[in-house]
Amino acid sequence: MTIRSDFPHQVVETPDMGIVLSDGCRLSARVWMPEDAASNPVPAILEYIPYRKRDGTLPRDEMMHPYFAGHGYAAVRVDMRGCGDSEGLIDDEYTEQELRDAEEVIAWLAAQPWCSGAVGMMGKSWGGFNCLQTAFRQPPALKAVVSVCATTDRFADDIHYKGGCLLGENFGWGAVMLSYSSRPADPALRPDWRADWLARLEAEPWLAPRWAGHQARDAYWKHGSVCEDYARMTIPLQIWGGWADNYMNTVAALVANVPAPVKGIVGPWVHQYPHTAVPAPRIGFLQEALRWWDRWLKGVANGAEDDPAYRVYRLDSEAPNASPAHRAGQWLAEAVWPSPQVQQERWHLAQAPGVSHPRAPVGYLDRIEGGIRAEIATPQHLGMHTGEFFPMGLNAEMPGDQASDDALSVCFDGPVLEAPLDLLGAARLSLRLSSDAPLGFVVARLCDVGPDGASVRIAHGMLNLCHRDSMENPAPLVPGQVVEVAFNIDQMAYRLAPGHRLRLALSNSYWPFVWPSPEAGRLTLLGGSLDLPVHQGGAGDWVPPPAEHATPWKHKVLRQGQTTRKIESDLISGKVSLAIRDDLGDAENLTHGLRTGETMTELWEIHPADPLSARAVHTWEQRLSRGDWRVRTEAWAEMTATASHLRLKARLQAFEGDDLVFERSFDEEVARRFV
Repeated sequence: MTIRSDFPHQVVETPDMGIVLSDGCRLSARVWMPEDAASNPVPAILEYIPYRKRDGTLPRDEMMHPYFAGHGYAAVRVDMRGCGDSEGLIDDEYTEQELRDAEEVIAWLAAQPWCSGAVGMMGKSWGGFNCLQTAFRQPPALKAVVSVCATTDRFADDIHYKGGCLLGENFGWGAVMLSYSSRPADPALRPDWRADWLARLEAEPWLAPRWAGHQARDAYWKHGSVCEDYARMTIPLQIWGGWADNYMNTVAALVANVPAPVKGIVGPWVHQYPHTAVPAPRIGFLQEALRWWDRWLKGVANGAEDDPAYRVYRLDSEAPNASPAHRAGQWLAEAVWPSPQVQQERWHLAQAPGVSHPRAPVGYLDRIEGGIRAEIATPQHLGMHTGEFFPMGLNAEMPGDQASDDALSVCFDGPVLEAPLDLLGAARLSLRLSSDAPLGFVVARLCDVGPDGASVRIAHGMLNLCHRDSMENPAPLVPGQVVEVAFNIDQMAYRLAPGHRLRLALSNSYWPFVWPSPEAGRLTLLGGSLDLPVHQGGAGDWVPPPAEHATPWKHKVLRQGQTTRKIESDLISGKVSLAIRDDLGDAENLTHGLRTGETMTELWEIHPADPLSARAVHTWEQRLSRGDWRVRTEAWAEMTATASHLRLKARLQAFEGDDLVFERSFDEEVARRFV
């Protein structure tokens, strides 16, 4: 990776530029721009997120935003209302207030004497979401968007629900936000930091119960879901994703449905910007983004609108690895998407000969439709090797060997391949089944099984069976009634090697990725088919630019961090748990002297025979100091459930020095209607 310090423009930085909104709330912006921007105005590029520009995202900010400024842009990193060094209070994610503020900020930027009047918006994750949502609102000065790791559908394909299934990450992200939002502004920028901090703490919401209470795709989730009306997406869009991240579906959806010029790129990456992400190969995200900005913010005729519609890194068969530093594969470029090079091949779920009530492995994938009867009643701890919803690095956060989960699942294997099998797109699974309980879900994993039996997860998908007919109007199952269901398995780009087999693994448990149903139900599978997106070849190769970035932040490591991730089985209680400790250590910013540190623990435990034994406990500590000033916050959260309710508890404490200055507890129950 190349570090760039020589740019066409000399850059000046303003660490705290105030943007005062119409209601008087002052947002804090860190701005980099060419030193002559006052006399030669430039376009502005906005990143607008809650993750604290002074410390939280500073390391990545300093590698990106000076790079854009050095190429003739004003790069503007804004803390959202109630976050970091900005005034006000935050109430939820993607609120109407948040998006109105974004529109005001864009209009303010466009009106500045150093701005040409053209504004772009970019971001990853939360910032990737809200730049899509802001584009949906079509503010006049917004001319282009670059979005990374985002979604088009806040209900069906986000951290709260997936296919209508309640995700463990719904609770986990609630705990994250309780901790992240508890930190004060930097006293060096905000003399009123203490009063503001106490006001934030007093108003801070415990969001996990709120999210868990919306168990259908109602107006709460439709707000901010750009798939509600793709026709409104008229602003040129560059959209990025990663196969190791669970927002991989967004890229194909936007490329296929948005009327604006849109270009999609998906690499092998986790939930990070592509110039720094793992697994390698990293690529020149900043150069590709700059090419987009030049075309749509400066009007440079560089042909960006004629680039291939969909560029993907097709993964090759490799041994399972939950922490791969590199993935073998090949970059492909599809001129249009959906691609005429992809043909759907239908395979049927077939019964293994001579088996009437099979266990895993139960059957095979066949061209010929036939009868089948299989029972899906998987143990509750299945899924321990699934990995995180959005892995962030190389701490065994990606899916590991699926063989042990496969052994607990109902599996259908394809033939041993004599030639490579290339898959590009989303497979669709259709099932005919019945349930002995009114609530339940089914999970499908597509796996690459090597000659040694090792199993790599290619993609997964799931469906809450209450949502079999509608996400907006779910309905419990009628026990014993046969239903037809169909759902997509996630987008993929994958080549299975000769000698390998494709496996479809089915389960009705997936802990801790999905919160378990109230009963350990049994699904009776009576038939099914799998439509595979088989790539016929013919896509052009793509050679991306190499990764480069601006000079990294100046800091000193005060204490090294350490991460552990363990699957444990209690031989007395029978419970199985996933225990994670992620200590990020402590560091000092050598530019402004702020010292920061963070420590997190997660416990996910369950008894294989009892879904009501599921329990999640998360703790977070945030540390900030400079000289004699020292504060920290501690957040604790727990989720359990009964047959009728989900219970979500939390506690937030804040310390100034060694003195406890704030404490609040939360204890909420949410009725289980469809989960």
